[in-house]
Amino acid sequence: MATTFFFRAVASDGKIRTGSLSGADEKLIARELRKQGLTPIYVGVAPKSAGFEIKLPSFGGGRRRDVLFFTQELSTLLTSGIPLDRALSITSELTERESFRAIVSDVLRVLKGGRSLGDSLATHPQYFSELYVNMVRAGEASGSLAVVFERLAEFERTRDDLRNYIISSMIYPVLLAMVGLASVVILLTFVVPRFATIFADPTMKIPLPTKILLQASAIVKAYWVYATSALVAATVSFRIYIQTAKGRLWWDTARVKLPLLGDALLKAETARFARAMGTLVANTVPLVQSLAIAAGTLNNRMIAGALAGVAQGVKRGEGIAVPLRKAGCFPPLAAHLLTVGEETGRLDAMFNRMADIYETDTRASIRRFTSIFEPVVILVMGVLIGSLILSMLLAITSINEVQV
Repeated sequence: MATTFFFRAVASDGKIRTGSLSGADEKLIARELRKQGLTPIYVGVAPKSAGFEIKLPSFGGGRRRDVLFFTQELSTLLTSGIPLDRALSITSELTERESFRAIVSDVLRVLKGGRSLGDSLATHPQYFSELYVNMVRAGEASGSLAVVFERLAEFERTRDDLRNYIISSMIYPVLLAMVGLASVVILLTFVVPRFATIFADPTMKIPLPTKILLQASAIVKAYWVYATSALVAATVSFRIYIQTAKGRLWWDTARVKLPLLGDALLKAETARFARAMGTLVANTVPLVQSLAIAAGTLNNRMIAGALAGVAQGVKRGEGIAVPLRKAGCFPPLAAHLLTVGEETGRLDAMFNRMADIYETDTRASIRRFTSIFEPVVILVMGVLIGSLILSMLLAITSINEVQV
């Protein structure tokens, strides 16, 4: 009985193709796709169509650590000469997280069923990216699977290090801003109203700073529910909007133009792109296909979309440096580095060099941003809280003067 399977594949022009085919099993579908000149990435059950859904932010750190551990262990075992099925079995035993152990066991089951390792990994696209799967397929075709996993381990490790550095650097400034804002709200909502009863007498002279403070406290106390509701509604609406294609493109374009932080985001995307391209090109993945896969690893849709024009330039025989310069989505140094890489015939090495440069620049940009942002937050919070305390002290002083 024929079953309809959903597939996702890369065409010879580097573009992603999706659709459905009917067949007896997934292996026959994958074989048919290869006959059509497509490289299957995923063959299986069609993903469920999402209705109205609000997704909470998730960093997926556990999943990335599982993949990194899996890649490092498999690289070590394969380099030691252990057969692939035995290496997967050992990796499954070493995996601590139960959910990922089931994934590795399923990959081993599919592999023993006669499919390649790349096809086996492609059955779990939520864990193994297109880049990952295509790298493994390239390693299988060239007989250098151990080398490929070593490069993948390095790729995953450097990407994880950069991501962790960015997140850890931003935690303190964000917490500082949140605590400062919460302190101001608590003072205005709970502390200041206690002073308001003291000045209930209309004949009492109240200093101007204290009047402003009492008025601000009254507004916050009366409208904080509405303000919170409006803020939540605005946040939810914004998240829904940026999940649309138009909204995501607008947001990705806008955030790389932010002062200080935008520069760090652009350099981080450049480093991610260069690291992916260096890993793919080093394993003889065609340049056009590498661009399509690398675009899928980027978080910024504006930059990923610009890479389609770069791929067209490559197909016209312009190389990669000239189309990349025309796209204008990466820093100018990137195109100069790739020009040298093309002239020397070491494009993979130049991509890796470019990744090293922009990973270092990203860290420097993040440090520069936090070194400015933290003092600004401290200064603003200090002025606000200091003004509140000064206004209350003026109120106490005025009361003492009236009693005298």
